[in-house]
Amino acid sequence: QVQLVESGGGLVQAGGSLRLSCAASGLSFNRYYMGWFRQAPGKEREFVAVSIWSVSVSYADSVKGRFTISRDNAKNTVYLQMNSLKPEDTAVYYCAAGSRSGSYTHTQPYDYWGQGTQVTVSS
Repeated sequence: QVQLVESGGGLVQAGGSLRLSCAASGLSFNRYYMGWFRQAPGKEREFVAVSIWSVSVSYADSVKGRFTISRDNAKNTVYLQMNSLKPEDTAVYYCAAGSRSGSYTHTQPYDYWGQGTQVTVSS
């Protein structure tokens, strides 16, 4: 049974930092690309960042230069370091694992999803 468990969310003031973690189990972690998405109330789920195996990373323009995705294949964990947080970063953050070809910035190619962790940035 595949599980993705996010942690590290919370309440932070604007300009602050948080580090999200996503621990995966039940899959061959290094064979999956790992993405982070977020969903704010009343909005669609949107792409944040992806670690494409251990080859490359990609970011949404809105977080580029502020967020960093990384992965530790030995620990089956992917991280999202979020710096210079803004109120507009407030959302539920989800990690996802995918193995199929497709656009990494869309939700469709991903096979598994975590339950999400809330990030709230106060102004």
